[in-house]
Amino acid sequence: MFVECLTVGPLAENCWLVADEGSREAVLVDPGDEPERLLAALDAHRFTLRAIWLTHAHFDHVGAVAEVVRQRPVPVYLHPADAPMLAFAAQSAARWQMAIEQPPPADRTLADGDVLHLGALRFDVLFTPGHSPGHVSIVGEGHCFSGDCLFVGSIGRTDLPLSNPAHMQAALERLAALPPSTIVHPGHGPATSIGEEMLVNPFMSGAARVLGA
Repeated sequence: MFVECLTVGPLAENCWLVADEGSREAVLVDPGDEPERLLAALDAHRFTLRAIWLTHAHFDHVGAVAEVVRQRPVPVYLHPADAPMLAFAAQSAARWQMAIEQPPPADRTLADGDVLHLGALRFDVLFTPGHSPGHVSIVGEGHCFSGDCLFVGSIGRTDLPLSNPAHMQAALERLAALPPSTIVHPGHGPATSIGEEMLVNPFMSGAARVLGA
């Protein structure tokens, strides 16, 4: 399994290039900006893009979607609870004095328990709302693409419109139950692991107490 972090845009959002090295098939997780750079990375590795997986639809995670699918027509996956947010992504960016091209609607829906395949790789969809109503984390092959749910030493904001602190707590409990060796690839900042966050992240420590760990 190949994983590369491409940090893009003014908010330093992490787009994750994930590929099955056997089949050379790839996905982009949260292509937030700089579409030409993302496409160049695919071509540099001679990967074939098969899909875009969105953990959620905040504008800094979807700003490159329109151009990527224009050049590489692939399905876009998103939980339907975030569809209204996706529909207003360009307007939301404008409120922050930023500009993105309005993304198209998602082609495929994500739901808790869905299984995603990429070549020989398998990933499970975990519904982890709180930062947004339709936020998901994508977990498989010892890796977790956590979007803006879990960061190094911190978590995503829950004071935004449509955020929900109680839902975030439940989401963190789900992530805390993953194997400690699971590598976490967040939407901002460096990678970490579930085990490391259970030791140093005060929000995950709270989740551990709920789980009785």
